[in-house]
Amino acid sequence: MLLLFVGGTWGITFSLAKLVTEAGAHPLGVSWWQAVIGGGLVWAYSAWRKALLPFTKAHAVFYVVCGALGTAVPSTMFFYAAPHIPAGVISITIAIVPMLTLGLAVSLGLERIEVIRLLGIVLGIIAVLMIVGPETSLPDRSMTTWVLVCVAGSACYAIENLWISLRRPQGSDAFGILTGMLVMAALLLTPVVLATDSFVSLAKPWGMTEFNIAAMAVVNAASYGLFIHMVTTAGPVFASQTAYLVTLSGVFWGMVIFDEQHSLWIWGALMVMMAGLTLVKPKD
Repeated sequence: MLLLFVGGTWGITFSLAKLVTEAGAHPLGVSWWQAVIGGGLVWAYSAWRKALLPFTKAHAVFYVVCGALGTAVPSTMFFYAAPHIPAGVISITIAIVPMLTLGLAVSLGLERIEVIRLLGIVLGIIAVLMIVGPETSLPDRSMTTWVLVCVAGSACYAIENLWISLRRPQGSDAFGILTGMLVMAALLLTPVVLATDSFVSLAKPWGMTEFNIAAMAVVNAASYGLFIHMVTTAGPVFASQTAYLVTLSGVFWGMVIFDEQHSLWIWGALMVMMAGLTLVKPKD
C-alpha cells in the first residue's frame, strides 16, 4: 500500500508542475519554494526524531553538490520544460534515471558489466529516440528540445546518485542527506531568484496556483521521505519499483488533468522504458 501511495502521488507532481508554470509562475521561483517548503518539512521531521543534522566541512560540500544536482538544477529544468511538453512525456523521461545511473557506474568501474543490465540501458536510449526521433511522435516538433532538457535533468539525478554513493560522509543518514540537500538547494537558488526577479509570492489570498505549488512541495517531500523509509525497511530492490509506478501514474494524471492523447510512438516508448527498467533493476 505504501508503494502504491508513493508511486501514485509522486506521479501527479508532473501535472502540478505543468499547471503552475502554465499559469505564469516562474520556474525558478517554483523551484525555490519546492526546496524551502520541502526542506522545512523534512527538517521538522528530523527535529521530531531528535536527529541532529551533521554539518562539518565535508558535509557542507556534500550537501551543496546534492542540493544542486538533486533539486536546484533538475527541478528548474523540468519546470521550464513543463509548459511546453505533455506531463506524461516528462514522467517517461524520469524513468531513464536508473539506466543513466547504471551506465555512469559501469563507465567509472563502479559496477561490473552485465549483458542483461546493459541491454536495459540500450532500451532506455531507444525509448528516448522513439520520443524525439519520429516526426509524428510529439504533437509539435519544437517539443523535442524540451524533451532533451528533461533528459538532461534526469542526468543530474543520475550523477547525484553516484555522488551519494561515492562521497557520502560518515554519520549521514538518508533523512539527513535529504534535509541538507533541500536546505542547500534553497540557499543556492535564493540569489538566482533575487537576481532574476523570479520570486513567486504565496501571500494570501491563495488561488489554485499557490495551492498547487504548496501541494507539489508537500508531495515531493513526503514521497521522498516515504521512499527512504521503504529503502530502510523493505530494501532497495523493493523500493526501486516506485520508478514503474511514478512513470505510469505520471502518464495517467496527464491524461486525467489535461486530457493528453499520446501517439503510438509515445506508448511504445513507455513500454520499452518499462522493459528497460526491469532489466537494470538490481537483483536481491
